[in-house]
Amino acid sequence: MKRTGILNAELSAALATLGHTDLLLVVDAGFPVPRDAHRIDLAIAENLPDLRTVLGLIADEVVVEGVVRADNVPTHNPRLDDWLLDRFAGAEFSTRPHAEVLGELAREAKVVVRTGAFEPWGNIGLYCGVDAPRWFGGDGVVVPEEYASRI
Repeated sequence: MKRTGILNAELSAALATLGHTDLLLVVDAGFPVPRDAHRIDLAIAENLPDLRTVLGLIADEVVVEGVVRADNVPTHNPRLDDWLLDRFAGAEFSTRPHAEVLGELAREAKVVVRTGAFEPWGNIGLYCGVDAPRWFGGDGVVVPEEYASRI
């Protein structure tokens, strides 16, 4: 039996497939997941599981170098935005129009994880990165400037 972390077999396996620059979307209960998307549906009931719990557990298992959210989040759900900025400190943040998050961004995602969240604009994209200290830690390896601050 797995001792810690994400116990859901499908989600755990999907996380293991992610590589540098892959996009994972963690979405609310009402998100229109594209038919051909790799959909992992965790929703059980209203706010079970909630968005922040799922995002936090995923963040404990993957390196996140970028976070993308709808441009409505900073102004219309500032508590969520503050939580994201705190939880993913060090990641590069960007916004996209809400319609793009629902459409284009959803089609770009390698995995879409549906939560039970009833949270306005609760659709968050995580761009995977690399563990720079481990990746560039070998003898004789020259660390690129964009990763030097992460070591």
